[in-house]
Amino acid sequence: MKKVSVAILAAGAGTRMKSQTPKVLHRVSGRAMLDYAVLAALEISDDIQIVLHHEFDAVKAHIEREFGSRVACVAQDFARFPGTAGAIRAVLPRYERVIVLNGDMPLIDGAFVKALASRGEDIALAVFSCLEPSGYGRVVIKNDRVLKIVEEKDASEAEKKITTVNGGVYNFSRKLLERYLLRIEANNAQKEYYITDLIALAAADNKSVSAVWGDEYILMGVNSKEELSKAEAYHQSSLKAKLMNAGVAMRLPETIYIDANAVFEGECVVENGAVILGKTKIVRSVIKAHSVVEDSQIIDSDIGPMAHIRPNSEIKNTHIGNFVETKKAKLSGVKAGHLSYLGDATIGEGTNIGAGTITCNFDGKGKSQTTIGKNVFIGSDTQFIAPVTIPDNVIIGAGTTVVKDPNEGDLVLSRSEQKSIAGFFFKFFGKKE
Repeated sequence: MKKVSVAILAAGAGTRMKSQTPKVLHRVSGRAMLDYAVLAALEISDDIQIVLHHEFDAVKAHIEREFGSRVACVAQDFARFPGTAGAIRAVLPRYERVIVLNGDMPLIDGAFVKALASRGEDIALAVFSCLEPSGYGRVVIKNDRVLKIVEEKDASEAEKKITTVNGGVYNFSRKLLERYLLRIEANNAQKEYYITDLIALAAADNKSVSAVWGDEYILMGVNSKEELSKAEAYHQSSLKAKLMNAGVAMRLPETIYIDANAVFEGECVVENGAVILGKTKIVRSVIKAHSVVEDSQIIDSDIGPMAHIRPNSEIKNTHIGNFVETKKAKLSGVKAGHLSYLGDATIGEGTNIGAGTITCNFDGKGKSQTTIGKNVFIGSDTQFIAPVTIPDNVIIGAGTTVVKDPNEGDLVLSRSEQKSIAGFFFKFFGKKE
């Protein structure tokens, strides 16, 4: 494939989203919608320009964080040239072909973009068939030639009945853009410069304009939070299908949420209701029902049910049971069966965590570390007042509050003496007849 330039249109305000967040930065499966267009573009090009206007600085900052210098951001002169053709005016393509994508298409498929980029006509545009075409520009085709695209607000009643609609993705000859962009006028209901007018201008001059058929799912644009939820449902279904085909077992996959940034290696199991967030890595492990794992590593372990692994946890060869929460915890070869909080902690191999164990890591001003060695037996309802270090081979009795470091081999206890007052029950409640 010859080298191509890519322009990604992301200048609009997205008012139908009813949000202060720029539309293209709303997330689908954990990534901004705009990211998916950029990732598809990176498969075919080293000249990618994103056209911005609304919330320019916020979107540009996001792109720089995610993609660095591989992508350039350019500003649309929205005051003088509103609309999609106005956006293209801001682009200075390096190569002879220019692919135009949209920043609000989170389902765009890299394979489809490659197919579109391989075309050599003056214009190739993505189209799809839609039984309910309301809201889409209608594509007028005669004898296999695309004649024009009519935006719905400018369409006649007859044109509104056309079910072939514009996918909003194009492959232009750069020379054609240079020739026709300046001829587009804003003679329409919106008073905007439409990129779609290029098709009619080119067709009138007998330029080659062809349709590339795609799937409505792939070319879905997102303009509202309802559409955002539909796009995420589609994306989740596709993402989980790929993971299952790669060997990840899922119980009731429609109930599971998996971030697009998550990575699975080896044979893994994810049970119903599980939520996998952020840049989580799961290796040969089982995530049981209704557990949440965020930005953590799980290796050769089982988690849950109903456990919460919070960010920056590293869990290896470990059993985490129900209602156990970790945060910034490094556990290797540990058993924590139930009802515990392990935050800012490092715990060694062979250690058993009793129910109700808490690492008290926050003193109201800052966080401190708890370090627990190997083969430590921790009784139920133990509190570690960080910072504290427990060496190997220590027993900590149930109900103990640990405030200072013991020695290896110690039994650690801190309990008040038990007292029994004979007959108090009957004195308090009265004696049964």
